[in-house]
Amino acid sequence: MALTADIPLIRLASGEAWSILLMRCTATLVAGMIVWAVWRWLSPKAPPLLPGRLGVAVAALYGLGSITFIVAVYNTSTANLVFILAFTTMFSALLSWIFLKQRPANATLLTMAVMIFGVLIIVWDSIGSGNLFGDFVALCSSFVIASAITISRHSGRDMGFAALVGVIFPLLVAAAMVTGTGYRIDAPWWIIFNGAVVWPVSFYCLATGPRFLSAPEVAMFYLLETVFAPIWVWMIFADTPTTASLVGGTILVAALVAHSLWQLTHGRRIKAAQALRYPA
Repeated sequence: MALTADIPLIRLASGEAWSILLMRCTATLVAGMIVWAVWRWLSPKAPPLLPGRLGVAVAALYGLGSITFIVAVYNTSTANLVFILAFTTMFSALLSWIFLKQRPANATLLTMAVMIFGVLIIVWDSIGSGNLFGDFVALCSSFVIASAITISRHSGRDMGFAALVGVIFPLLVAAAMVTGTGYRIDAPWWIIFNGAVVWPVSFYCLATGPRFLSAPEVAMFYLLETVFAPIWVWMIFADTPTTASLVGGTILVAALVAHSLWQLTHGRRIKAAQALRYPA
């Protein structure tokens, strides 16, 4: 839910893309280091910043995801961006199948096919409108975040701070770009709040979630941003999504909801069968 405020806060800040990224990453890094230092001071059980080589990989992926996300924000519509980010769930299922040998159920594979159809509707409408590049970058962002979640699930370690340390990479890239484009943010307090509060809270939770849930289940929580971010943008900026974006997004959301309901009922049936087989 915290992440649903990300895009509206970026637009409220009204600035140049690399300046926004630089300010947000700086605020996230400072806030994350302060929280970690205080936690470390209060308890010896504070999680490490980077738990091994997999922690470095997760941090790098989240950092790359920050860059692709900002580029997508400035090159496609909010509705297109969040609808395509909903595809993170299916990327996670596919990566878990390939690398973790956790084959998705037939229902999951069917859902993936339906979601691909929904994404194609959104992308097809963008051809000739100037949004195709932004849609492609959004799809890359979805894949990168799904990769980070899958690695976190595989490691079984606390990757909460790895996601926050990962902002060092986009911070350096943004700093280099700002030297050429110049620095401009009209309302910096919005992006400071975003970087110091919204991003640390949301990505710490998302990076910690795979310790307790499967990668596809964690990624499904991106559905909240898919649903709420366009609503906030519509309420604040009166930015109405296109018909194709609404149709494609509706297909994505409906497919994910149906799949979630199937998982819930399927899990209950398995537990009931186990209870009958092995009564207490």
